[in-house]
Amino acid sequence: MSTTRIPQDADELRAAVRERYAAAARAASGQDGDACCAPSCCGDAGTTAAAAGTAVGGGKDAITRDLYDDEAAQTSEAALAASLGCGNPTALADLRPGEDVLDLGSGGGLDVLLSARRVSPGGTAYGVDMTPEMLDLARRNQAEAGVENARFLLGTIEAVPLPDASVDVVISNCVINLAADKDAVLAEAARLLRPGGRFAVSDVVLLKPLPEAARHLMQLWTGCIAGALRDTDYVAGLTAAGFVDASVEVTRTYSRQDVLDLAATLPADLLPAGAEAERVVDALDGAVASAFVRATRP
Repeated sequence: MSTTRIPQDADELRAAVRERYAAAARAASGQDGDACCAPSCCGDAGTTAAAAGTAVGGGKDAITRDLYDDEAAQTSEAALAASLGCGNPTALADLRPGEDVLDLGSGGGLDVLLSARRVSPGGTAYGVDMTPEMLDLARRNQAEAGVENARFLLGTIEAVPLPDASVDVVISNCVINLAADKDAVLAEAARLLRPGGRFAVSDVVLLKPLPEAARHLMQLWTGCIAGALRDTDYVAGLTAAGFVDASVEVTRTYSRQDVLDLAATLPADLLPAGAEAERVVDALDGAVASAFVRATRP
């Protein structure tokens, strides 16, 4: 196995994730043809706008492909190229005109721009991201799409620069699994939502525990799968944060072939060999899924 160093604390983890997403933003902007050699969560950080245009959904791997319809392609090709998500939370959230919505970890802005159109007239779509390069890309995509009721904010998903009870809906797309302190993220979502507000995110979840070798293969925290919560822990965390009616609906379970396809995008020095490789693939087969995670703030 590789001896690639694993982030040791929340600050180091955040820095590692920020750098990977900065590379993804540069690649989507055409600023860095060799932005990253390994996938960023969730998807290939080297995906270009041209490649994304051939497969609506943000990527071609098992996690990111086929997530969006033509509405996304019409919003911004660059935003679609930078989408590293595992679902379509804008469809999940059932957004309505006049609502205010916040996207945690908004990246290149695709879900914010789609949301802004759905809450117009009268509503605002906010996106918060800790990566300046992604915010720059999102604002360029907003200008290209001609969307006026979107706002992009610099901040972390544990500490969003918005007041209490400021939005009706919180969405997110394959980002919460990257947080070092997921309980803090869920508590922050509860703080931001108005009474009766909806938590509606797409995320990667685990359906059973992962052995250490499998966690290492998925690059632990900076590659989305090993940072994911168990489905039962997600519900428990939302309940502890004060939400009600919490649920996890699995939308796509990753098969053995999906695992092999995803592993093929990793550098060779990250991969196990021989019998150990078989054990890792067997452990991951059916253990990882994309899911819709829902809850309501009382």
